[in-house]
Amino acid sequence: MDSEKDNTECCCFSSKTKERTDKEYKSLANRLNRIEGQVRGIKKMLDSDAYCVDILMQVSAVNAALNSFSKELLANHIRTCVADDIRAGNDGVIDELVATLQKLMR
Repeated sequence: MDSEKDNTECCCFSSKTKERTDKEYKSLANRLNRIEGQVRGIKKMLDSDAYCVDILMQVSAVNAALNSFSKELLANHIRTCVADDIRAGNDGVIDELVATLQKLMR
């Protein structure tokens, strides 16, 4: 890989963008589409005066789905951006990762 390509594919450089593989993109997009459908379902439950506990159970399912999405995205980030930056000698990415994990764990 040349260094110019590394900069466009890694999200940790100044451009803060990342080109994802088709497989990664499809997996993440499919998860978000399912979550979006779940949220629309919750809105319909609210519109139809569904029982509070039933709505809360669906909200819990959406939260779990979002957590799974975040875990997959974070794992991909560590395997690609973080690992590539460390290999390139950019140890600052570790501080960024620590700060990100601290925000996620609130």
